Amino acid sequence: MRKALRWLLALTVLIGTLSTAGAATAAEPEATGTIGTTGTTDIKERLLSVPGMSLVEEKPYTGYRFFVLTYTQPVDHRRPSRGTFQQRITVLHKDVARPTVFFTGGYNVSTTPRRSEPTQIVDGNQVSLEYRFFTPSRPEPADWSKLDIWQAASDQHRLFTALKGIYSKKWISTGGSKGGMTATYYERFYPRDMDGVVAYVAPNDVVNKEDSAYDRFFAKVGTKECRDRLNAVQREALVRRAPLVKRYAALAAEDGYTFDTVGSLDRAYEAVVLDYVWGFWQYSTVADCEQIPADAKNATDDEIWTSVDTISGFSFYTDQGLSPYTPYYYQAGTQLGAPTVRFPHIEKKYIRYGYQPPRSFVPRSIPMRFEHRAMRDVDTWVRHNARHMLFVYGENDPWGAEPFRLGHGARDSYVLTAPGMNHGANVAGLTGEEKALATARILDWAGVAPAAVREDPAEAKPLAAFDAELDRRDVERELVLRP
Repeated sequence: MRKALRWLLALTVLIGTLSTAGAATAAEPEATGTIGTTGTTDIKERLLSVPGMSLVEEKPYTGYRFFVLTYTQPVDHRRPSRGTFQQRITVLHKDVARPTVFFTGGYNVSTTPRRSEPTQIVDGNQVSLEYRFFTPSRPEPADWSKLDIWQAASDQHRLFTALKGIYSKKWISTGGSKGGMTATYYERFYPRDMDGVVAYVAPNDVVNKEDSAYDRFFAKVGTKECRDRLNAVQREALVRRAPLVKRYAALAAEDGYTFDTVGSLDRAYEAVVLDYVWGFWQYSTVADCEQIPADAKNATDDEIWTSVDTISGFSFYTDQGLSPYTPYYYQAGTQLGAPTVRFPHIEKKYIRYGYQPPRSFVPRSIPMRFEHRAMRDVDTWVRHNARHMLFVYGENDPWGAEPFRLGHGARDSYVLTAPGMNHGANVAGLTGEEKALATARILDWAGVAPAAVREDPAEAKPLAAFDAELDRRDVERELVLRP
């Protein structure tokens, strides 16, 4: 389960000249409805008039203007005078007369034009923010104690405050997995900023040491036939550790992989194998079970290796694979928590290390101390104070085993589950009535619900037509949590 986005696209090489923003300008007239202009001022000029905003590049996209920018942020929002760093953002601009969606992936930001589901639903603008400490949005030198959920929420609050004068209509925050967590934490610390929150597949590990919910999930998920196939392959990969570790060593030698952070090649091998079942359910469906070897004991070494590598990825627990995700593991080991899963189908003699904690995946030069109250605080706040919040989970997603829940203090907020869906669950995957309800609430929170929808939520549909390139969900898959 800890395999973090091995299919993540390589970061786009940023080209173009760097432009430093000038002084803030006075408020401009409302939008005329044309793309990229506001009254007499071009939208690029307005964005660059924000103090601390710089242009990296502009990329064309029909019907929009897409900007890659950097924004100067304080390393410590409590002590702004103690240094700054450049945080990368993107702006998918449609019209300042439309609502704006604040997207957070929780990791790196994509520099390719993409539209989150809420952005399509409300036919709006989208501001996307790279999470602090993911390169290149990392202070230098890096004071890791400044990587916490409050500092990250304050990054969002400061950027929202800077852009609200340009995008003055309603705002909706959103994100998937760690991005959904990020949107939730932002709402907890700055509940007056957003008009609504749409958090997809957001884990909620309130008590880090109590993880029995995951064991119950894996005992029932999917079908027994599928579970048996997966469990058998996972066990067989440990039974055949000797020949497969030898193959792993050859791969490491060929590709130059090292294992200083995790400690050894053998530790990395077991971590990959123990990710196998979780990884399947996170990103696959029951129908994909046909691709899993049906008779693991009689399968060849190559069949076992290929199945594990396809789902878990033998390159991930190398130093080279872990390095981009040090910020995630640091947070998992200091505030977010991380699951521990039991393996009743595997004899103890075959498991040497078990599920390793986040500390195992962060260089020892970076100090870590877990803050037990952080997630309980957020959970309590959501239960009693949620307003205009929508949580969407997938029925077959392991991360849904510990979801956010609503209490008596919640208002106009919902927790919905998409049948049969995995970690890519979305509003479109909900059942008919729930899909209409979720869509209608998002439209209403954004201030763009048509009269027919206000009268009958069953009429709710996305305002923007589907765009095969702009709405590619596989990119969202690259921006979700894979701890």
